[in-house]
Order: sequence, then C-alpha cells, then structure tokens
Amino acid sequence: MATVSSVDKTRKEHLSSDSGRLPLSPLGATPRPALRQKYSVLQSSVRSFISEYEINDKCSTTYNQIKPVERSSTRSFVILIVIFLTSVIALAIVAINFPKLEEDEKQHIKLPRNIDDAKNLGKVLSRYKDTYYYQVLGAYFITYIFLQSFAIPGSIFLSILSGFLFKFHIALFLVCLCSGIGASFCYLLSYLVGRRLVQKYIPERVEEWRSHVERHRDHLLNYIVFLRITPFLPNWFINITSPVINVPMGPFFLGTFLGVAPPSFVAIQAGTTLHQLTSSGDAVSWTSMFVLGLFAILSLLPVILKKQLKEKFD
Repeated sequence: MATVSSVDKTRKEHLSSDSGRLPLSPLGATPRPALRQKYSVLQSSVRSFISEYEINDKCSTTYNQIKPVERSSTRSFVILIVIFLTSVIALAIVAINFPKLEEDEKQHIKLPRNIDDAKNLGKVLSRYKDTYYYQVLGAYFITYIFLQSFAIPGSIFLSILSGFLFKFHIALFLVCLCSGIGASFCYLLSYLVGRRLVQKYIPERVEEWRSHVERHRDHLLNYIVFLRITPFLPNWFINITSPVINVPMGPFFLGTFLGVAPPSFVAIQAGTTLHQLTSSGDAVSWTSMFVLGLFAILSLLPVILKKQLKEKFD
C-alpha cells in the first residue's frame, strides 16, 4: 500500500509540474510525446493562443512565399542575359555571313546616329543589295529588332534607310513587322525584370498612363494605335510600361504593327530622296503632319462612333 501511495504521489507531482503533458505509463514504458505547447500572443488587444507547431507552420509558409520571389528574380535576370547574348550572337552571325567589304567601306558599317551615317551606310549597302539581297535584308531585319528590343535610339534612321534600299511596299511591311516584334521583345523584357525599376524611377508617369488605359480598356487596340501614330508618348516608354499596367500582348503587338505604319510611311517616303536630306527633321513636313493627324483621327473614329451609338440606344 505504501508503494502504491508513493506512486500516486509521484504522478500527482508530475501532473502539477508538467501541465499539458500526458502522464507517464504506469508500466514504466517510454513517455508519450508532449502535447502541443501553447503560447500567449497579444493581437489587437485580444489575447489568443497558438501552438508551437502553428508558429513553425506560419514561419515555414512565410519563408516559402519569399523564396519563390527570389528564385523568380534570379531567373528573370538570367533570361535577360540569355536574350541579350542571343541577340549579340545573331548580330555576329550576320556580320560573319555578310559579303567582304572594302577597307574604306568598313568604317560606315555601324548603327546610324545621324542622317550622314544613314547616307554613308545606304551607299555601302546599295552596292551589295542586288548581289547579296537576302544578306542585306537579313542584316537590316535583325539590326532593327535589336534596336527596338533594347530601346536603343537609331531606328528612325533605319526606317528612312529602308525607303532607299527596298521597294516601298516591302520597306513598309518590313518596318512594321520589325517594330512589332522588337517592341514585343522589349515588352517581355520589361515584364521579366523591368517592372520594379519602372515603378521606382517613373511612378508618376506610369500612374498617369494607367489611368488613361483604364478609361480606354474596352477599346485598347484603337488607343495603342493612336499612341503609336501621335508623339504624345515615346515608343520606348510605351514598350516598357505596357506590361506594368497589364496591357495584353495581343492588342499591344497588333496596335504597334498598325500604329507605326503612318509614321513609317512618312519616313520611307523621305528615304527615297535620302541624298537630299540634311537631317531627320527634313522627313517631316506640314503635309506629313496633316497625314499623321488624319490617321490619328481615323484610329479613334470607331471608338467615337461606338460611344455615340451606345448613348443613342441607351
């Protein structure tokens, strides 16, 4: 009996000192795992209890939410580097397959920065265009897309140069296609790595355009065409901010392809008289400004008519 009383006393002391734990087995077996310990947490002046395991689960969940973001950022930068290196390799392949140039011609094979560079480049390429037509066409195509993809200035001179090198309908289609593809690549690059930078450095302009886009969400294609025709926003700004404000890729590409046609029409037309130009500004005249304005109005005409019809039937 004394032994039983001592055992009961020991069990009571154990229960009083280790509240929340299961009693030891009377047969002396290995003790059972402890119950979940509860910790008092003060949240919004209301005391609640959460278990140790719940705390660990929450910490693990938070860590798992942060970790994919880090991996995503690293992956985005890797993709950006791969795209850039691929573009450089493509330009190198074009240079390797290009016909052998004379020593006095090599100095003119560079990205045109002014109208004189465009003239000199046009003279060199025109000598090889008939014999090496597809090499010249491929070099023009890849170079134009490269400039557009990485928002490098100089594509306006290539647009003028296309009117000097190719037939008008080929030049117009080529410029529109290169602009659409290059702008789409720039869109994707901004989507991968540029969103945080855009929000950091030009938040006011992004917020302003976001408000415009939301007002024209139902006729976004017409709005993008209008922006491409008019000089209200630079093309590089449209390219890098479109993914930030959730402009879909489809309307973006088609709007770019159609919207750059009127300005390209003016530039290509000027390129037919390349040797008479003294600056890129000579490509723009009052007549061309009138034509661009007319196309801008036409791009918004379906929107205006749709709005009037809606108001009439409502």
